[in-house]
Amino acid sequence: MAKGKKKATVENPNHEDLFNALNMLQEERGIPVDFMTAHIQKAIVTACKNTYGGNDDVDVVMDSEKGQFDVFMYKQAVEEVSDPNREIDLETAKNLDPTAEVGTRVAIRLDPKQFGRIAVATVRSIIRQGIRDGEKSQMLAEFQSKNQEIVTALVERVDDKTGNITLRLGRAIAVLPKSEQIGTEKPQEGGTLKVYVVDVKSNERGPRAIISRTHPDMVKRLFETEVPEIYDGIVEIKSVSREAGSRTKIAVLSHNPDVDAIGACIGTGGTRVRNIVEELGGEKIDIVEYSDDAAKFVAAALSPSEVVKVEIDDKNPKACKATVPDSQLSLAIGNKGQNVRLAAKLTGYKIDIRPESGFFGEDEDVDEVYIGDGLDADEY
Repeated sequence: MAKGKKKATVENPNHEDLFNALNMLQEERGIPVDFMTAHIQKAIVTACKNTYGGNDDVDVVMDSEKGQFDVFMYKQAVEEVSDPNREIDLETAKNLDPTAEVGTRVAIRLDPKQFGRIAVATVRSIIRQGIRDGEKSQMLAEFQSKNQEIVTALVERVDDKTGNITLRLGRAIAVLPKSEQIGTEKPQEGGTLKVYVVDVKSNERGPRAIISRTHPDMVKRLFETEVPEIYDGIVEIKSVSREAGSRTKIAVLSHNPDVDAIGACIGTGGTRVRNIVEELGGEKIDIVEYSDDAAKFVAAALSPSEVVKVEIDDKNPKACKATVPDSQLSLAIGNKGQNVRLAAKLTGYKIDIRPESGFFGEDEDVDEVYIGDGLDADEY
């Protein structure tokens, strides 16, 4: 029966180079020393088990501050050894620990350099896997810290064939697909680009940041950055609808009667909204006032056109008919139906636009041109 652990007092070798390497790994790749020491300890235990007939009664002592790295394997002192991997004869045990007696578990200092070729390969493999796991962990943490935020990334590569852009976000790498780029932009390698981190996913291949410049929430975050009243919660962004690179509509509401929500977003001389427009490559932005009154909200969303009246459909509470002056019909509809389409997405209402006179041109298709389908912001 074991009577305690006894460690022999042997001169401790200097492992300064090992810990210098671990510190460098932490500085350059962001992998904590503690994380890697845990993997090294695991690797040493596995190597011992493979080398010494399954004996994993091992103590790996690593102290980066003292530069200490010791490996002890425990064997039981016996009169006659039958299993050399787990037992040690009493005479040898006493040389290591004068107090040893039959049944004492004696610690034998091991030299990792003496491990067999297969064991050494196992150690290297586990340490390499530890580095990969550490890098994935750091990348995931970096992505998660930026999730649903705008980040400024370095353009590392622009693929001429696909148009995809490889970006560096801190220590991490992410790809901006062509479909998530604003069409008119032509980023240059070595330059910077602001992107919105839509989501972070992780699978067996590692973490991946889903990034975009076309997502409606990018406009929302840009306004939060430019407009202190939004950041402080005085002005609230209620909804955003966007056709990236062309036009965006944003509905805002002031929670302070002394603060004009639209004026706050525009800024003195239009400076605030101008900064956002420039960041988005000249994308037009309509800022409208939100209202709980659906008719008022729909009328505001159809700006810059005038609206005579808005009637909510009794049979379908998410549909309405908007009447506009004949002279404002084209403006209300917008180029290829864009204005009414964005208004519908902004409000969540299906909008049927009608001219005040009730007369439509003979060549115009009412169903295709004048009706905008509402779409909730969360679905967009």
